[in-house]
Amino acid sequence: MLKKVNEKQNTRLSADEIPHVRIADANFPAPFRSGLEYSSPARGTWNIVHTGMLIPEAHEIFVCAAGCLRGVVLTAAEMGAQDRFSTVAVRENNLLDGDMEDLVIEGVTDIINKLPKRPPAVLVYTSCVHHFTGVDLDMIYATLRSRFPDIDFTDCYMNPIMRKSGLTPDQLMRSRLYMLLHEREKDPNAVAIIGNDLPTDEDSDLMRVLKGAGLKVHEITSCKNYAEYQEMAESSVYMSYNPDAAPGGDMLAERLGGTHYALRFSFDYDEIDGTFAGLAGALGIEPRGKEEIASLRAECEKELAETKKLIGDTPVSIDYTFCPRPLGLARLLLDHGINVTKVYVDGIPGADRPAFDSLRKDHPELLLYPTVHPGMRFARTANVSEDDTARKVRMLAIGQKAAAFEETDHFVNVVEGGGMTGYEAVTRTCRLMREAFLEKKEMRELVQVKGLGCEICVR
Repeated sequence: MLKKVNEKQNTRLSADEIPHVRIADANFPAPFRSGLEYSSPARGTWNIVHTGMLIPEAHEIFVCAAGCLRGVVLTAAEMGAQDRFSTVAVRENNLLDGDMEDLVIEGVTDIINKLPKRPPAVLVYTSCVHHFTGVDLDMIYATLRSRFPDIDFTDCYMNPIMRKSGLTPDQLMRSRLYMLLHEREKDPNAVAIIGNDLPTDEDSDLMRVLKGAGLKVHEITSCKNYAEYQEMAESSVYMSYNPDAAPGGDMLAERLGGTHYALRFSFDYDEIDGTFAGLAGALGIEPRGKEEIASLRAECEKELAETKKLIGDTPVSIDYTFCPRPLGLARLLLDHGINVTKVYVDGIPGADRPAFDSLRKDHPELLLYPTVHPGMRFARTANVSEDDTARKVRMLAIGQKAAAFEETDHFVNVVEGGGMTGYEAVTRTCRLMREAFLEKKEMRELVQVKGLGCEICVR
């Protein structure tokens, strides 16, 4: 049945009418059908502009239609990096005249020649229109490299048609962060942590292991200039713990030599021990002993008990932007008596399959909610009733999207794992939950800021 697009719609739904599914009834790995998508007001996750800016002194050039440029231009402006960002607009005549290669080459050339300072590296972002029209990207980059032999160029993509097959845009962007590294002699005592937008926490299990072994640790988030960035190539072992960074780590090891070890970000004690034992083997160092492991587990149990004691039966919601394993976190908390009622997730990561199966069996009433379903635009009004103001904490949210959908100021404001690894991911999450329970944040102001922590890029 057709309806007028301007027909007045009911803008308030009941909680039961918001799209969701019991985990016992959910399909793996896609609990919801793909279709028209909605974008929540939470903007703390990074996009391709933020991530590319991690390469110090590099200049980004986006080549696409003017309408598509709007978002990336605003991102660069909001993060205060306009001086490292340029655009080339693709117009209709470029498609009709068949001069797309010339447009990219001459547009990039003109921008470089007009920059006040020659950048050591340029990231050129092409878009879906270049793939639709069969543009010769290899020829474009070969020409640019011959014109500017003193500049390192790499191919980047703003291409929504790549989202459903092959490497995702996020995986591809993280791999491009290291394509500009030049081959150099390996230092057996140097290692690199790769693929993160945010710096690895100095108190994390990973940093404690690496520093305890006396290793020199490189990470793109701490590089102050392009020369420091190039020093990463001396690493003998590359480590990633963001699942989307793993393909880039494999590419890097194949291109420059060395070893790539992908740690599993996890909230499961046995899995944590297994992944760090594997890391010790890759590094050639002694693994953790039984006493150390027992001490780390005891600390986790203590933090979980303190969290449960403080928040009691307060409902807790989790979303996938907080960490790569939202169901693993839900299982850990539920198994320790914490009242997790909702998880906001559009798809279930393969690594979370064991947690998914366990939750279906032991906590079948846990509800999964999509974040991109159009019906979620009504979630904020459906989740809040008139008597909620009388309660101290209506909902404790872990992650920005959960906070936005639940309309709560009591939330953990962390994206992409926040640099946590190993047992520290458990202990720090518990501390952040208690802090969020006791202290309100201005949710609406915080979640609308793009790229949480992206100020590290503005060097």
